[in-house]
Amino acid sequence: MASTIWKGHITFGLVSLPVKLVAAARPETVSFNQLHRPTGSRIKQVLYSIADDKPVPRSELVKGFEYEKDRYVIIEDEDIKKIQPKTAKVMEILEFVKTDEVDPVILEQSYYIQPDEAGEKPYTLLVEAMRRSSHYAIAKLTMHNREHIVVLRPGKYGMILHTMYYRDEVRASDEFRINEDLINDKELKMAQTLVDALSGPFEYAKYKDNYRETLRGMIDAKIAGKEVVAAPQEQELAPVIDIMAALKSSLAALRKPAATATPAAVEALDDKPRRRAGGAR
Repeated sequence: MASTIWKGHITFGLVSLPVKLVAAARPETVSFNQLHRPTGSRIKQVLYSIADDKPVPRSELVKGFEYEKDRYVIIEDEDIKKIQPKTAKVMEILEFVKTDEVDPVILEQSYYIQPDEAGEKPYTLLVEAMRRSSHYAIAKLTMHNREHIVVLRPGKYGMILHTMYYRDEVRASDEFRINEDLINDKELKMAQTLVDALSGPFEYAKYKDNYRETLRGMIDAKIAGKEVVAAPQEQELAPVIDIMAALKSSLAALRKPAATATPAAVEALDDKPRRRAGGAR
């Protein structure tokens, strides 16, 4: 069972409900240890003091802030606890916003919000009110020694929280632009046809980390004393010179048998008018 990341109350107006946060996702990767090649033994990382070049036990470590070159002030854990805002235990909803006003690029990490004891009814009420009105909630929360502005949204089974990047942490959108004058209507229609031909329902479970599985297979092969087979070399891709030809070739590769081909795909592959029933070209 996932461990609790934060526990406290959500407040909006005079309503308060006890909740807890658990991580919604975590990355899975293959971990390696550093070894000493001649002996095959693991390496132990040792911390040294710059002042006397002697090993330092972790029990003697403290936090320090460099306020001038090589000058530090020590910050104790008790100092940080004294200045924790009220949002350390209370998640205050500041406002509700329309769902289409929140750009996904500002969302950081995701957590499930679960109702705690005696909080299920107001929790359900809040989730359904947000779902039916198509609103997200913007709230303030202190977690991991940082004050976050967070987005609360109704999910499939309950409420989901996303920590949010602050405005000065997101790259300005005007750094990324497109020039629509570079394309024409015929190219756009062909590209849309290719998009339609490749479209389908989103099946989340079918997407897997193939590299991680290959890496695990290589490790198993090494354990079994087998030779590691090199992966095929990546294909060298040349710049697309004739985009219409590339689009037509892509559609031709995906083209279904004539009996099941969609009229849009067939028409896109042939610049000439198609023969209609009872008529001529």
